[in-house]
Amino acid sequence: MTEEAKDRAGQGYWGRIVHVDLSTGQAEYEAPGDEVYQKFLSGGGLGVKVLWDRLKPGVDPLGPENILGLTTGLLTDTGTLFTGRFMAVGKSPATGGWGDANCGGHFSPALKRCGVDAAFFHGKADRPVYVYLDEDKVEIRDASDLWGLDAIETEKRLKEIHGKKAQVACLGPAGERLSRIAGICNDGGRYAARSGLGAVMGSKKLKAVVAAGSGRVGVVDKAEISRLTKDFRKRLEGMKKIRRFVGDRLFGLVGWITRTGPVYTRQPADLFRLILSKFGTSGLTALSAESGDSPIKNWAGIGYLDFPLTRSQKIGAETVISFEKKKYGCYSCPLHCGGIVTVPDGPYPVEEMHKPEYETLCAFGALSLNDDVRAVFKINDLVNRGGIDSISCGAVVAFAVECFENGLLTKADTDGLELRWGNASAMIKLVEMIINREGIGDVLADGVKPAAERIGRGAERYAVHCGGIEAPMHDPKFDPGFATAYYCDPTPGRHTMYSYTYLDLQLLEKQFRRAKKIPPLATHKQRHTYTGTGEALAVDCFFKQIMDGAGVCLFGTAVGGRMPLCEWINAAAGWNLVNDDYLVIGERIQQLRHAFNLREGLNAIRDFRPHPRIYGDPPLARGPAKGVTIDIDVMARSFYQAMHWDPDSGRPERDHLVRLGLEDVAEIFYGPERS
Repeated sequence: MTEEAKDRAGQGYWGRIVHVDLSTGQAEYEAPGDEVYQKFLSGGGLGVKVLWDRLKPGVDPLGPENILGLTTGLLTDTGTLFTGRFMAVGKSPATGGWGDANCGGHFSPALKRCGVDAAFFHGKADRPVYVYLDEDKVEIRDASDLWGLDAIETEKRLKEIHGKKAQVACLGPAGERLSRIAGICNDGGRYAARSGLGAVMGSKKLKAVVAAGSGRVGVVDKAEISRLTKDFRKRLEGMKKIRRFVGDRLFGLVGWITRTGPVYTRQPADLFRLILSKFGTSGLTALSAESGDSPIKNWAGIGYLDFPLTRSQKIGAETVISFEKKKYGCYSCPLHCGGIVTVPDGPYPVEEMHKPEYETLCAFGALSLNDDVRAVFKINDLVNRGGIDSISCGAVVAFAVECFENGLLTKADTDGLELRWGNASAMIKLVEMIINREGIGDVLADGVKPAAERIGRGAERYAVHCGGIEAPMHDPKFDPGFATAYYCDPTPGRHTMYSYTYLDLQLLEKQFRRAKKIPPLATHKQRHTYTGTGEALAVDCFFKQIMDGAGVCLFGTAVGGRMPLCEWINAAAGWNLVNDDYLVIGERIQQLRHAFNLREGLNAIRDFRPHPRIYGDPPLARGPAKGVTIDIDVMARSFYQAMHWDPDSGRPERDHLVRLGLEDVAEIFYGPERS
């Protein structure tokens, strides 16, 4: 690392990124300038800024012209908590528009210690390669002997070569085979899974990125960082005495209360923290199935009827952690919601893996009516090794089962597999076929939308997706805020973007003046009143973009104690911004993500409409969502209004773009402003 680069590294960011051209084998560093970080932070904001400037519209997402970026957060490796996440960015092969995926683990600080805030990969290698970085060099190395290995084995091999301090982001076979639902793996099973960016990496013949730096970025006010972190950690240590009461019985009780009437209360952040600390996200499995949060039977079922507590508990909190041998936490995480599990015996033994998250448990459990936890564990190991998004893969399996049940697929199509609800052994085999693109797996490997087009005969009735992205495991009929995120975000079908639940947990009205205007949403009637919802969800959306720019975990903002996110950034970068100034930064990032799609000819309100089952058309006849049909058109228009987007064209207002400092974006859509 040059002395000049070291001198710049005192504000939480290096002010340096690297571009690696896989076609030519050349690497060059770029210094974006302080103004870029001041306007877009790092992480996802830096990613969308670089791709907006450098990526030409209309390129093939799986062609060499696409750019894949791996970006670190502005707060990563600064002594702050919950700040170890990285973003993968690129043009999505699933939607044809903006693509990003967020991931924890330990790769982000390792990449940042290479003296860069991000690495961008251009072109396409003529053979399988991996890229090695440290603080002094970038090398493109042959990966022919790694091509074909699963993601876990790939990481193991590369760490044997480069040492334990090296961290690896890599592909499994699904990414090599250009599955449009493939992700990018690090830390033995943590995934940047959504948007199909594993296929982009595979299209470049890039098997892995190895980060082995040891440089430490500086901050302006280390004492203030330490004080804020200490105070925040202290606030997170409360309520330990009720830990022993947190379990499936409590979830069953809450589920019973919820399904007996439309009861909604403000989400308790302290309870959420204790659930995550003890069980991880598997602690939500039974509760979500009972309350109506989980989609059931490919979005057509009802939890307490089709997948009742007696079944959901079999793949729920207590069952899952009975296999846990140690806790796992991502970098700088005090919560340790992850875990390492082993299945020593039975029909599907697994030596060691990350325990399945709620999304995986639901996707291969309630969504297909499967309550065999050992089978879910086996599938979790398969998707982790295969390098495929568990949400999308689970949705594809449920879609295939419903097609089989309705005669659109037969045993002749499935190589003899009996694809029935709850048939765990058939599900395992089908997942293997999807990862390897074998037989019917080749039809399904790119997601439900392409699969329905290939199968034909009305299969789109069962293809539940949002603009080409499979819907997550949270039903908007339970939390209508998700409906707007699934529909209107530039990366549709994303449950981690914004919702009423997050507004409850994050207490944004205590942090931002703009959020104080948000009306209460805690009651059933308020949550299912669809007019005037846009402002609240827009504020939550902007907050999420701040998080992704800083490298912050969503859970860290939702477990009580109010994270000092903006104060941390001020102390790290030496800025003196008030919290609402950061909301402007978050909005600027969101506007550029949206503009990226518009430049590609995509407008969410026209192109990303969710499958009718997602918003209750027709409504369910029983259960917590009985009779609920969300007016997603009213919600979408309300959100567009809050964002200053034209509801028909999607174009942001010129004056609003100028106010945000996005004059170049305004010029793209309106031409040069006349004096």
